[in-house]
Order: sequence, then C-alpha cells, then structure tokens
Amino acid sequence: MILAIDPGTTQSAFVVLPLPDYDFKIIDKGKIDNEDLIWQIRDSEWGRLDNFVIEMVASYGMAVGKTTFETVFWIGRFWEAAGYAHTRDRLYRKADVCMHLCQSTRAKDANIRQALIDRYGEPGTKSNPGLLYGVSKDVWSALAVGVTYRDRLTGEANEK
Repeated sequence: MILAIDPGTTQSAFVVLPLPDYDFKIIDKGKIDNEDLIWQIRDSEWGRLDNFVIEMVASYGMAVGKTTFETVFWIGRFWEAAGYAHTRDRLYRKADVCMHLCQSTRAKDANIRQALIDRYGEPGTKSNPGLLYGVSKDVWSALAVGVTYRDRLTGEANEK
C-alpha cells in the first residue's frame, strides 16, 4: 500500500492507495490530528505499508514564518515514524505534483482537483458514489501526492 500525506501544522490529510499492480481505489482517507496520524503510522493501522510519500515544503524565495517551520517539523516526525516502510519519498508540490497532473507549475488547487476528476470521474453522491466520493479539502492534495507517486512507480504518464 501507499500512504500519502499532505502535512499541516496541527492536522494533516492522508490517503491510502493500493500499489499500481492493483486497480485504483481509495482504501482510506481523512484529515486528522498530527499526533493521531503518527500513532496510526507507527501501529501500521493500514497493514503492510509498502510506500510512504509526503508533500515537502519548498521555498520559492519568499520569507517563511512559524507555520512553515511547524509543518517541516511534522514532516520530519512522519518521516521517522514511517521508517519501516519499504520506500519513503518526498514530492514537491510545484515541481512534482503540479507538473505531473497539470503540466504546469502554475496549477492551483482547483486545477489539480479537476485533473483528478478528469482521470477518475466525478466524486458522485452518497447513493451513487464514484471512486473519489468523500474526498474534500486537503484530502485532494494528499490524493494528488499519492497519485503522482503511484504513477512514478510504473512510469505511467497522466492520460488527458
């Protein structure tokens, strides 16, 4: 399995996806307190964790503040907690995720969300859920990280 995280200062979004050998589906997803996520990673709540991937903070020449450093702190804690994973990786939002899904470093959250919908279909409704049903807010970012990483495992390019 692949655990993908969009880190935050106090809460982080995550998705658990199958390896590329299996059909795409979201095994688990959510946004929870960082301390709770640390324990889920350490206790391997999702069973065998083959791959761990997290969005990494990048500086683009702008001054950063306390929240950025707090997020970097949590990235390090998550990285350490996932030390038993078969592989661990960090992806940068613009250089990796935006370029992979949207072919542009200027892509915004709405563009990334739309690229995922174009690929996997509308989220759907409770009575007729799609593959992306229940994905919201920061979980879209975690999903984008996970999909980008999953594609890299096979060398697959985004099909538009």
